[in-house]
Amino acid sequence: MKIREIKAFGLRGKTPEGGWSNELRPDDCVHTLIAVLTDEGLTGWGSVFTSEELVKGSLSVLKPLYTGQSALEPERVSEILHQNTFWQGRGGSITHTISGIDIALWDLLGKATGQPVGRLLGGRYKERVQPYASLLMREPEQMADELLLVKAQGFRAFKIGWGPFGRRNNATDEAIVRAAREAVGPESKLMVDAGGSDAFWPGGLKWALRAAEMLADYDVAWFEEALSPDALDDYVTLRRAAKIPIAGGEVLTRRQAFQPWLEAGAFDIVQPDVTKCGGISEERRIGWMARDNGVRFIPHGWNTTVGLAADLQLASAFADTDLVEYLTGSPFIDDLCQWKLDEDGMLAIPSGPGLGIRINLDALREFSGADLSGVAA
Repeated sequence: MKIREIKAFGLRGKTPEGGWSNELRPDDCVHTLIAVLTDEGLTGWGSVFTSEELVKGSLSVLKPLYTGQSALEPERVSEILHQNTFWQGRGGSITHTISGIDIALWDLLGKATGQPVGRLLGGRYKERVQPYASLLMREPEQMADELLLVKAQGFRAFKIGWGPFGRRNNATDEAIVRAAREAVGPESKLMVDAGGSDAFWPGGLKWALRAAEMLADYDVAWFEEALSPDALDDYVTLRRAAKIPIAGGEVLTRRQAFQPWLEAGAFDIVQPDVTKCGGISEERRIGWMARDNGVRFIPHGWNTTVGLAADLQLASAFADTDLVEYLTGSPFIDDLCQWKLDEDGMLAIPSGPGLGIRINLDALREFSGADLSGVAA
């Protein structure tokens, strides 16, 4: 089975807020689905955390390398793409695009063999995993109202992030977290994401140390992106001093970038994003490296329904990965595929071939405005 063509479908029209300084608008495109078409009629699906224009530009560079390659050898093909585009800029749009191709090739391998990706990764340790609802931070009263709505949907773990946190004053930070904890109750998991990868992040090490001490008082399960993404030494200091786990790594790509952070002890929890870091092939290696360094591996998942499906398959293949991120209120998750929590607030890991999902092509047509002829769900 050979790769015949790769198509890109940028998602627009209902792009959710990101909490960024330069806030996203509904028609902005920051997520692009990838469809790998084969000479035998099968379609594999991937997702890229990059705008459609950059993905299509990357595909034009990669096309001579992937055309005619085996569609059933994701790690080999992805490594060929990485090795032959180093000088085009490792870690940028091309690496992100290879991530989507890699996810789609794993999907194809699963479909061709009739097995879920998690089993092909070495075996499924679990059949379900707890999703945590991922929401933007709001003013305290509004934050509580939004969390109560999501809690009513069955979620029992919550992450709040970005917004005014760390950008105004310490009193506001604590008021938001207090309101959130009171809304979700003491029995629920609550995580806080400062959003240190935002443009010109103002919070430094001393702010992060003080914030971590406050968060510990509210039994916060982890403190995410407390510092700017390049502050390795400060992350090490924060992790050693903080009473709560420190998480990060969503902007890093490929295992080579993660290695110094893991070996230095910068994180308690590492959060590679499968739609950026190099795909399933690369994220599995990062997960292994994390385990070898005593760090928990929990995927970052602020992306699409395809990214969520990939995270679920990865979670099934790691015994101690007990959470996945679920971006609540995003049509790019809820409308492109149907997900349902069980009575325990858990999400079943799809057991069908490949990623185990079927894309709603009508919804994809609405979000992308593209011609989907020749593309299978």
